[in-house]
Amino acid sequence: MKLISWNVNGLRACMGKGFEESFRKLDADVFCLQETKLSEGQLQLDLPGYEQYWNYAEKKGYSGTALFTKKKPLSVRYGIGAEEHDHEGRVITAEYDAFYLITVYVPNSQRELTRLAYRQEWEEAFLRYVLTLEADKPVIFCGDLNVAHREIDLKNPSSNHHNAGFTDEERACFTKVLESGYIDTFRYFYPDLEGVYSWWSYMFHSREHNAGWRIDYFVASKKLEKALRDARIHCDILGSDHCPVELDLEL
Repeated sequence: MKLISWNVNGLRACMGKGFEESFRKLDADVFCLQETKLSEGQLQLDLPGYEQYWNYAEKKGYSGTALFTKKKPLSVRYGIGAEEHDHEGRVITAEYDAFYLITVYVPNSQRELTRLAYRQEWEEAFLRYVLTLEADKPVIFCGDLNVAHREIDLKNPSSNHHNAGFTDEERACFTKVLESGYIDTFRYFYPDLEGVYSWWSYMFHSREHNAGWRIDYFVASKKLEKALRDARIHCDILGSDHCPVELDLEL
């Protein structure tokens, strides 16, 4: 089973940069998107063979997630069941026979860390939601988690220790997830691989110089460890400031 996650940084813009060609090339069983930046009715996608599920932010042109799947889920839910956190279209959960799959777009702490406190509240609520699902069956969640967990996960760690995405607080939240029974699947297969990133700033020719961050993940329950086959980052696929990431399973 092939799973793909991609922060498209505006799906309408990505459509003009080869999204449909990349979608067909990747040929995933489930395709998860973040930061679609759409309102309902703004875009109709023709994706033969896929069920489509969308979660839109109330704020126009902001956030948003989508999930496209060849196999119809047993159930689909939107948000995490916390009213204070469910206005920005950040979460879709699809239930399959063997696991829950979540596409998630974690809030950015913003410049000057103006949203760090909210981000920490959101992280706590999201992990609580994941663990509630885990009590029923294993969970995989994927998406733009807006954190580089280790120094190996970004090009310039020394100059970013107090910047959004690499603060001690954000990294500690991700450590807590792993300690709660989850696997960072890319590092599971490639624990020491350097120079592989999933996001590059549009400034300073960052992608050209591979000055990036690995902030897009597939995180899987340890209960699924024996089903993990590979994890990949498709650095060669353009269309967004992020590239798609992949998890392969054999269930």
